[in-house]
Amino acid sequence: MNGRGRGGGLLVAGTTSDAGKSVVTAGICRWLVRRGVKVAPFKGQNMSLNSFVTREGAEIGRAQAMQAQAARAEPSALMNPVLLKPGGDRSSQVVLMGKPVGELSARGYHGGRQEALLSTVVGCLEELLSTHDAVICEGAGSPAEINLRRTDIVNMGVARAARLPVLVVGDIDRGGVFASFFGTTALLSAEDQSLVAGYLVNKFRGDVSLLEPGLDMLEGLTGRRTYGVLPYAGGLGIDEEDGLRVSLRGAVRESAVTAPVGEDVLRVAVCAVPLMSNFTDVDALAAEPGVIVRFVDRPEELADADLVIVPGTRGTVRALEWLRERGLARELARRGAEGRPVLGICGGFQMLGEHIEDEVESRAGSVAGLGLLPVRVRFAAGKTLARPVGTALGERVEGYEIHHGVAEVLGGEAFLDGCRVGEVWGTHWHGSLESDGFRRAFLRRVASAAGRRFTPAPDTSFAALREEQLDRLGDLVEEHADTDALWRLIEGGAPAGLPFIAPGAPPDPRTAGDAGVPAGIPAKAVGVSGAPESGGFRANDEHSEHSECGGRGAHDERDEHDKHGAHTEHGAPA
Repeated sequence: MNGRGRGGGLLVAGTTSDAGKSVVTAGICRWLVRRGVKVAPFKGQNMSLNSFVTREGAEIGRAQAMQAQAARAEPSALMNPVLLKPGGDRSSQVVLMGKPVGELSARGYHGGRQEALLSTVVGCLEELLSTHDAVICEGAGSPAEINLRRTDIVNMGVARAARLPVLVVGDIDRGGVFASFFGTTALLSAEDQSLVAGYLVNKFRGDVSLLEPGLDMLEGLTGRRTYGVLPYAGGLGIDEEDGLRVSLRGAVRESAVTAPVGEDVLRVAVCAVPLMSNFTDVDALAAEPGVIVRFVDRPEELADADLVIVPGTRGTVRALEWLRERGLARELARRGAEGRPVLGICGGFQMLGEHIEDEVESRAGSVAGLGLLPVRVRFAAGKTLARPVGTALGERVEGYEIHHGVAEVLGGEAFLDGCRVGEVWGTHWHGSLESDGFRRAFLRRVASAAGRRFTPAPDTSFAALREEQLDRLGDLVEEHADTDALWRLIEGGAPAGLPFIAPGAPPDPRTAGDAGVPAGIPAKAVGVSGAPESGGFRANDEHSEHSECGGRGAHDERDEHDKHGAHTEHGAPA
């Protein structure tokens, strides 16, 4: 710790969502802990349908749980004090300090509630700083979302409150990284810019020497250096936020080319229901040699599947309607009658039951389930948050529960607090497939029922694979970033005298004393007088389109990723 009795800190921001903030944060945490530094991750506000339950029964984002593992620290609600879980009707459930406190629209949230949470967020961060040598914070979306700056509690708002230096990550694989770095900095106010220490290039392919002239020019333009160029690394499969393509693309790609141990592969089809939550449940299956996992939304795609999984969802009744509209419900019923394996997890388990009574989540009242399992579900106002341990197929199983639905099991064979009828299985337990012995036993059962000569690998350890992935992230940081300079940032804060980049944020009459223009510089000199009348807050602003606590990506059926439950982070496209 520094002489003030307070650990150092760093905020990892991004030019966009999916720039790599989550994995860079995890990589820095792993690099530091391997150097003997007591480090913790932090994200003041997260928007995600992928969540985790801590040992004390608090719900946090899975990305922060993954980062805690990278830091070799026990996950805590302090690491993610505010979690937003998008649902229907353009609203999100607000989870505060690990417990749900209600549903809010974006207008209600950004209209006052978010500002009130800043003291809670900063208090949690200060507590972590007081007990750790370093805290690596992750931002959300982009810090240059100027329409939300006044109520920001996750990017520059928390950086300014805690006086944290900011490292901006850009995904060069997308293109336009120099413009993104410059534009992100130039849209910030003078005080915010004073904390932006520099940049980190992510996902670079090719010869770094060809990039270096551009980095030198960027430093000349901004007065800020680049702290590293991380190469593109495929197949990480690390829990990030909610982009399905992000969290699973690596794992799924790897599974498709890994040779099976037995004679056959095993094909797993996951129904890509709307508002899908914790799709990371299938990561452990995709890590098995010879297991091919794919996400499907058409009934014909179930035909050659050896196992069909109906995953969790934040909208059980809506997902049930979707299954029926798509014709998937009919195929699931046929599979059950034919004795072909189906696994329902959490909301998927609820849908496989006979009846759902929901006056809480969808307020739809009485709804008929698919009738594959003898289960009746009633939604309760309180949320079950638990870390159960049990036994199935003769193997020890650990999991975690996050659900409002209370299941009454009326028959069948007991299975992880759910039930099984024939080859239809249902449980509220997330994460059960990460238990290696149970996963192998379950896959042997599936292969037998499917008539496949598939043999699970005898030595696949999901926990060990995850550790290897985290070490790879630590290696990327250690080998391709200027770690000495990064440590100076963490310990000492942003360098003094960083130059202001015009034009700065447009003046906001609601924010007295911070117009975004340094004293002594005329407004005309930084281009403010030439700004459009809207001051940058036009209706077609990228963020405005996504401002309803998740916006189009979460709630518009026309959005391609809606069926995956992919939505937005801090309002920006995921």
